[in-house]
Amino acid sequence: MSNPSPADPLTLGQHLVSVLDTGARVATYKSAVLVALLEFSVENVPDDHSSAVDVDLDDLAQRVVGLYWRQVRDFDGHYLRQSTQARATIPDAVREFARATRTAGRETPLDIAALRNPDLFREMIKTVKRVLATQPLYRLQRVPGGYASEPFLYDDGWMSDKMGITTVLAHGNRITLYPGVCFALARMSALLKPALMLAWVDDVRRKNSFLDDDVPDLEGHLFGSDRVALARPRAALIEAFGPSCFYCSTRVGPEAHVDHVLPWSRVGIDGLANLVLACPSCNTSKSQLLPARSHVVRALDRGRQSITDLATSIDWPVQFDRVVTSARGLYASQPAGSPIWWGRNKITALQVDFAWLQGYRIDLSSVAEHLPSTNTKS
Repeated sequence: MSNPSPADPLTLGQHLVSVLDTGARVATYKSAVLVALLEFSVENVPDDHSSAVDVDLDDLAQRVVGLYWRQVRDFDGHYLRQSTQARATIPDAVREFARATRTAGRETPLDIAALRNPDLFREMIKTVKRVLATQPLYRLQRVPGGYASEPFLYDDGWMSDKMGITTVLAHGNRITLYPGVCFALARMSALLKPALMLAWVDDVRRKNSFLDDDVPDLEGHLFGSDRVALARPRAALIEAFGPSCFYCSTRVGPEAHVDHVLPWSRVGIDGLANLVLACPSCNTSKSQLLPARSHVVRALDRGRQSITDLATSIDWPVQFDRVVTSARGLYASQPAGSPIWWGRNKITALQVDFAWLQGYRIDLSSVAEHLPSTNTKS
């Protein structure tokens, strides 16, 4: 019997765990890149699951910036160290951009800050991309001690820790995931992403001497339920759709929970297209489970234009297309029989269906859906 292909989800997961266990993590960049690749893979599952898939490095840099966006806030008066070095270029660049784009002292969602400040955003992405290419992407599949492991995610033979943006652009500004890897990462995302986040929290704790086991909710600060201040979308959703639970129609008050239809733990989509009101019982019961497809369709059926208008009125991202592509990838990459949440105390088994979102067209011309273009030749 032949060994399983590296694109086999189990084998791929074992490779990743091995790299994380043996590789030196002087910064949190490896965890950030892997989480970003998992989310990219979920949103870009190819029709042919054995296909190779290109990953645009501007896209990857934007996803990494999104992961650090909330983390660069002070925690108990401290700017958390994410590297053993004196300077951590990626979080420092994100922090500078966040400070430059605050409005009246208020934190601005990344999508909105990028659209308002496209030149600053492009410069930040260029900085982040350069660091990604020369550090975590170059080193991700390597282990210390001179052991020459075979690359299993993408070809890194053209990379070095000394190369510049010119070399990156000469290679198409992308990496190409080996055949089958994108689908395998998407299938493993529900298991790997929480493990990577826990490793990330542990790395941050070790890099900040003032943190100990008694420090409250470090994980919550980095990845927790207060990821975004949801007061604005809560009020807008109540006004537009009424004070009732999206799932069970129970009346909710002004402090209703705002739920991510596609769980944030699966894909980090905070756009209004992925947000609904939920009563505490439904929100707790659903937790991190994938909802029934009918809930996703109902959320999308609120209408692209109506959701876009509502998001514009509160200065909030929409991310309608990301909900569509993420839903396709999430449900297509889960094995048949996976638990699916229908409602309180009602769990059913997933039936694989690749056609259920065919009616939703991805509108690439929608300015509200996309960050400023960063794919330049400079």
